[in-house]
Amino acid sequence: MTFLRPTNALSVECMRKSAAVLCHDKRSLQTLQATLDQLDTELIHCRSHHEALELVMSGKCSTMIVDFDLPGAEEAIRMASLLPPTQKPALLAVASRAWPGTGQAFQSGANRILYRPLEGELVKEALKAGRKLAKQNRRKCPRYEVKTLVYLELDHHTLAGISIDIGEHGLALQAAEPVPIKSNMPFRCVLPGTQITLQGEADVIWASDQGRAGLFFSKLAAPAHKHLKQWLAKRGHQSKHAVRDLLPPADAHVEFAAVEEELQTEAR
Repeated sequence: MTFLRPTNALSVECMRKSAAVLCHDKRSLQTLQATLDQLDTELIHCRSHHEALELVMSGKCSTMIVDFDLPGAEEAIRMASLLPPTQKPALLAVASRAWPGTGQAFQSGANRILYRPLEGELVKEALKAGRKLAKQNRRKCPRYEVKTLVYLELDHHTLAGISIDIGEHGLALQAAEPVPIKSNMPFRCVLPGTQITLQGEADVIWASDQGRAGLFFSKLAAPAHKHLKQWLAKRGHQSKHAVRDLLPPADAHVEFAAVEEELQTEAR
């Protein structure tokens, strides 16, 4: 586990004027750069959708712009749209007018779709409208709630998800695709509101076809467990029903691992 200096908890609510941009088209980038400069906003060029998501999750960017011609664009918008109002950025999609890019952009949850070739005035209008909506949403949500990215190492690729709940014994998350029922799956995440990386192995105890899953920590080093407990204590987390919190709602359509009965017994 890597320990870095904790960030200011208010950073999510006081996000700087910067935009995470996942786009490799030179002409589109020039238009975006010129427009963002006019709005006194820094353009942070991202190499992958994971990098764009991390910038948003850490509170460094209040806007995300992704090109739907690139891999992972739809996943990035879909996951960012699941964030609570206090953390949700303005979400803009750059797309061609051809299918399937247009259809994916419409269904992704983006606030606005910008069609190529980009026009500066339309980009400016979309950015202003997106920021206004984001500010309104944050005002309507007085409760401070921060989510974090969770990475699961599968056999052939890394699957990213957004934390729903984190407890002493495990976590629940929302991923962009179904999580396989599997034991001893390597995972890593940054504890929300900090720069402390938590990593270990977990058993997937339940999963839905909508990408939600509950993970039980099967391997977590003693120092990591200690710092997790300290993090939970600072947030007033009650550990009495920590295992019960990992179980899905009673009416959820999910697949359970063989450990279901043991977990339900412990929760009781």
